[in-house]
Amino acid sequence: MKKIATGNKAVAEAVKQVKPAVIAAYPITPQTEIVEQIAEFVSTGELNSRYIPVESEHSAMAACIGASITGVRTFTATSSHGLLYMHEMTNWAAGARLPVVMANVNRSIGPGWNIWAEHTDAMQERDTGWLQVYVSTVQEAYDATIMAFRIAEHNDVLLPVMVNLDGFTLSHIMQPLDTIEIGDFIPPMHLPHAIDPKNPAGYGGLTGPDQHFRFRWDIERSMRDSVKVIETTEKDFYQRFGRKYGFTEDYCCEDADVVVVSMGTLGKEAEVAIDILRKEGIKAGSMRLRWFRPFPQLNLMGKEVVVIDRDYSFGFGGILAKSIEARQKTDVYGVIAGLGGQEVTFEDIADFIRKRHIGQEFWFGVNDNV
Repeated sequence: MKKIATGNKAVAEAVKQVKPAVIAAYPITPQTEIVEQIAEFVSTGELNSRYIPVESEHSAMAACIGASITGVRTFTATSSHGLLYMHEMTNWAAGARLPVVMANVNRSIGPGWNIWAEHTDAMQERDTGWLQVYVSTVQEAYDATIMAFRIAEHNDVLLPVMVNLDGFTLSHIMQPLDTIEIGDFIPPMHLPHAIDPKNPAGYGGLTGPDQHFRFRWDIERSMRDSVKVIETTEKDFYQRFGRKYGFTEDYCCEDADVVVVSMGTLGKEAEVAIDILRKEGIKAGSMRLRWFRPFPQLNLMGKEVVVIDRDYSFGFGGILAKSIEARQKTDVYGVIAGLGGQEVTFEDIADFIRKRHIGQEFWFGVNDNV
């Protein structure tokens, strides 16, 4: 069914299709519209789920953990400080191997108080064991949310998945949305280590030094195995529903001398910049990174690389740029742009590429030596 929807409404529509048994909800700008729309679906009978309005984001994730460990499908959504408040429990969800799916509407961290887009909130969760996908359109927000459940619940993965969408520039923008009937695309959930309240048992909660590292390795093993699961899931989605995705979305990269790498809505803005530069005779391309965890292998050898980070690790650098440098063993021109919703246009991105200085870092709006 074709309609017009916001990114937030698209996520809610996807959740309605998947029908999780438990949804835990706590409002926070700019995510609130997701849980409000889901609440409406539940109240009208369009979605038969247990909807739990909790007292905090920490409790929202705790409720999902409690439900998921019994072997049922769960969902929640948050943003910014709400995600930070969940941090203890996001570690727990991954460590307990629970396939919770969460939408995170990317928003800056205060102070100063700011409600606009930035990726630092999700980046602070990058080492917890959650898979992370970053979307750029309303349609992709819908499709990625549906696929997230199948990926998370696959027995080779059994890790939580975070679907990230930029605050306001995607969460509240209106775009076309084509909804689907998923049929048997997502198999029934089977959690091998689910507890059964009808057959109570005791569990030892303490893991000693002789075993704890094995649990850490098992998360890493599953993160590696998730690559194949993601590929298979996205291929099946394409064959059934006609929309194709990958670890990256590449635009004019094959013959490019210089490639700009970004995530989220800036990746779409970059495509317009590439068209302008091509007309100027500059062989540029755009690579929008979709999956940040697991971090993919990127085909950037022999190209100059400009990386736009909508995040920052103080005293270290742009997180995406440093990740690419480490994996590709290549210097990049790191651009810090879009923090706190700072406007970044296609003209700005084109200028980043024209005036690049490989091996340097540039703060847009601060430095004057692009």
